[in-house]
Amino acid sequence: MTGQHFRHWPPRVPQHLTLPQTNVFHNAEVSAARYPDKPFIVFYGTAVSFAEFKDEAERMAGYLQHDCGVKAGDRVLLCMQNSPQWVIAFYAILRANAVVVPVNPMNRTDELRHYVEDGQATTAFVAQDLLPQMQPLLGRSPQRGTDAVPRGQGQTATGLQHLVVATYSDYLKRPTGLRVPDFVAAARDVPSAPGLVPWRDALERGLRPGPLLAGPDDPCTMPYTSGTTGAPKGCVHTHRSVMSSLVGGTVWFSRTQDAVFLSALPFFHVTGMAGSMNGPLYAGATIVVLPRWDREAAAHCIERYGVTTWQTITAMLVDFLAHPGLSAHNLASLQVIRGGGAAMPAAVAQRLQDVVGLAYVEGYGMSETMAATHLNPPHRPKPQCLGVPVFDVDARIVDPDTLCELPAGQSGEVVVHGPQVMQAYWNNPEATAAAFITLGGKRFLRTGDLAYVDEDGYFFMTDRLKRMINASGYKVWPAEVEALLYRHPAVHEACVIATADARRGETVKALVVLKPGHAATEQQIVDWAHENMAAYKSPRTVQIVASLPKSASGKVMWRELQERENAAPRAT
Repeated sequence: MTGQHFRHWPPRVPQHLTLPQTNVFHNAEVSAARYPDKPFIVFYGTAVSFAEFKDEAERMAGYLQHDCGVKAGDRVLLCMQNSPQWVIAFYAILRANAVVVPVNPMNRTDELRHYVEDGQATTAFVAQDLLPQMQPLLGRSPQRGTDAVPRGQGQTATGLQHLVVATYSDYLKRPTGLRVPDFVAAARDVPSAPGLVPWRDALERGLRPGPLLAGPDDPCTMPYTSGTTGAPKGCVHTHRSVMSSLVGGTVWFSRTQDAVFLSALPFFHVTGMAGSMNGPLYAGATIVVLPRWDREAAAHCIERYGVTTWQTITAMLVDFLAHPGLSAHNLASLQVIRGGGAAMPAAVAQRLQDVVGLAYVEGYGMSETMAATHLNPPHRPKPQCLGVPVFDVDARIVDPDTLCELPAGQSGEVVVHGPQVMQAYWNNPEATAAAFITLGGKRFLRTGDLAYVDEDGYFFMTDRLKRMINASGYKVWPAEVEALLYRHPAVHEACVIATADARRGETVKALVVLKPGHAATEQQIVDWAHENMAAYKSPRTVQIVASLPKSASGKVMWRELQERENAAPRAT
């Protein structure tokens, strides 16, 4: 890395960032002490102060330790939509010295089973509306042997034993003029069954946790990411790497305790987790939480609560700017609109400038890096650009075959070294070894993304080395979808590729060969997939074919199928 980007560094922002040497939960303690009565979370008109938040997180941590037997280093699943309970549960797990495993709430039972088994979780937080997907896993021992994954603290894997069930409406304590989704407004209805406890009952136990033991180099959270082969892999992040991203984003955008964030990006994803939850808590700022994207609610919240900062993705912003009633809302409080997930179309960026008077500040990161390794300087962003390497990040462009560094202007693979990079893939030394290289004595993560650097040191994406589909900012890994499709009784072979979609940018298409003697229509397979996997990764299109092209070694030639799809004429 040559350092050209320092010429365009944000004014009055240091190039090096000194990180706190503390557990991430300590941020909750500090903000609660500084701003006890100030709202931290606003949820459809109901506010949770910093002091209330800290108290409930500690009581829930006490429940985890005393009634669930959660010990230091244990993995605890967190499966909900954005809500006060999501944030409280995240920090309760940290206060219990355990590790948060954030789970996409769109996942179905078969997908959730992998997180339970691979992470050897015995305890999970789950929302009431998602309980039907999680409850079938309760009381089941992992299918693999208990010696397949080493268990910390001398414990033995016993499968999922405890479910804390959250009802969103428990935190609707004041009337609101906002439209509340039915699943949020639903009354508490938690069945009485072994291993299940309603959130409110767990809190009312009034238990207090033991000492806060986890330090900066202990595991903090373990988001899962997939790859070109195999099942999703857990990215082991320490309190230090999580702190790096949350502090870095706060400083880069000069956010203070008087900032108000619109938190509509899902917290289970590292982008929303770092920038719309952890960062604001560290700063002492307020977050206005939406459980699902709703452009009308977003416009009302910006106006009503004086939102200053909105972290979003391209698809959300496109939908927001297309809102026919947008001109009726006062959006003047907005100071920063930042995000990523997909390049922002120039026409949409111009529309944002015309309507709000702000540039869209794009960034780049991944689950392995706890969100951003690159951000555009807020005072000098470039369109359709990943940005420049942030604090203490060494990012280089290398030839993906030789791993030799390439000059500016030449496209190659992005590799990154920095404090926010994960330690390893959980219990997967082979995948970890393949993900890292050493250059000049430094350990670099291979991102699998192809880019080039311009004369100012800004990075621009050109392609993806890894086989991945980007559907509205959600990463879909074809190998994972294919593995799930093979569970259909009529599917003999499957190959998943990307196909163009006017709204999502890309969406998922599956080419399927049926088993001899089995019949299924394309729509039946689409419907089955929708019932058995998360909606964002479920194929929107299925094409039944007689055979799939294969190489001499018998591997399906997915790239050939992808190229055919890219070359096919589009309907107009």
